Amino acid sequence: MELFALEHKRLWRTPRVWICVLLCFIYSVVWGSVMWYQWLGFGTQNDSTDIYDHNFDGYTAIRDWQEQFSQFGDHWTDETLQKIVAAYQSYDIYEKPGIQSMGDWILAYECLHDLYQELADPENQQYQPLILYADTTKLTDFYQRRADLLEFTLEATRQNEGMSEADKQMLLDMNSQIQEPWPYEWTRGWAELSFDWSDLAPYLAIALAFLFSGEWHNSTAPMLHTIKYGWKKLARVKVLSGMAFALELYALIAVGDVAAQLIFLGTSGWDLPIQYVDILAVAPWNMLQAELYKLAFGLIGVFGYAGLVMLMSALVKSNVLALVFSLAFVYVPDVLGRYLPKWLLAVSQYLPLVGSPNDIYGYNIFHIFGKSVWSPWMMITVPGLIGIVCIPLAIRGWSRRERV
Repeated sequence: MELFALEHKRLWRTPRVWICVLLCFIYSVVWGSVMWYQWLGFGTQNDSTDIYDHNFDGYTAIRDWQEQFSQFGDHWTDETLQKIVAAYQSYDIYEKPGIQSMGDWILAYECLHDLYQELADPENQQYQPLILYADTTKLTDFYQRRADLLEFTLEATRQNEGMSEADKQMLLDMNSQIQEPWPYEWTRGWAELSFDWSDLAPYLAIALAFLFSGEWHNSTAPMLHTIKYGWKKLARVKVLSGMAFALELYALIAVGDVAAQLIFLGTSGWDLPIQYVDILAVAPWNMLQAELYKLAFGLIGVFGYAGLVMLMSALVKSNVLALVFSLAFVYVPDVLGRYLPKWLLAVSQYLPLVGSPNDIYGYNIFHIFGKSVWSPWMMITVPGLIGIVCIPLAIRGWSRRERV
């Protein structure tokens, strides 16, 4: 324990490390959360074409949106959709361009585009979105239309992408657990939440890639043999220290992000179904469950990625190569995505911090030992297993180099 405390303190006192932590906090929490809520994302705007033309009033604007859309009822029904569309049609969007920014008009627009295409009038309105002129009295049978479109989409996926009939039925069974009518209140705030955990990769790589290779760079590796603890125990402690640092950085960012979310959005909307984000999602989850999944995705991803980085650090003596190889795991699949075979690209999404928690809106299913497994469960399992495998390999890899 004493050795762990010393090594961990040494890691945190490294200027490179605390500078990374400070920059990560500023970018992810101050800029990515607080400034997003208060300014860039939710602040009122005058020119809808310019993302920076927002006022610094997000907190107030969010409460105005919540109050404004509370008038349309507490459940999503045909009448709710009709009222929202009618309200939008009553606005002069040219006099108030900012009215389109964060209201549930976007939700209504997507519903009309996906479910009510027969109401479009291409002869006279071909350059106008359907929400501007749709006959609100014909906006009926929302849930049946959604069910029909979902059935059609899954059947098309089965035929074009090789989904089995059993997989299709599995997804339909998941969908059948969604309770109707959906609870409703202002949804746009929740639809805008999508933290990209891959943003932590550069900071973790810079902090941990030198953990083992740095001993060679600083010519301190031979000295480690002379101290009382021995190289094997030191290797274990260094790995535990690096993993603890990764989880501490995750906690700092996650707590900051959640705190900002609670301050600006509150708990209002936790019970909303995720179908407001993607109308054809089949998971019977609400927004709170989706947020917990995204936090778990980040935690497992950070754990797995820390293991990968330390393995790279243990296998090479060059600080630069350790850093490059570590970053390559995250960014090469994205850069070369369209050039990779489809199967290889799919596999790469299960590397730590490479995939996306937004897979909860998708239909991907894997077959493992005859069992059908929904892709999001793989997303929070495989990266963790990679990290577990990398830990002993990192210890063994560095130990072998120490013996040379």
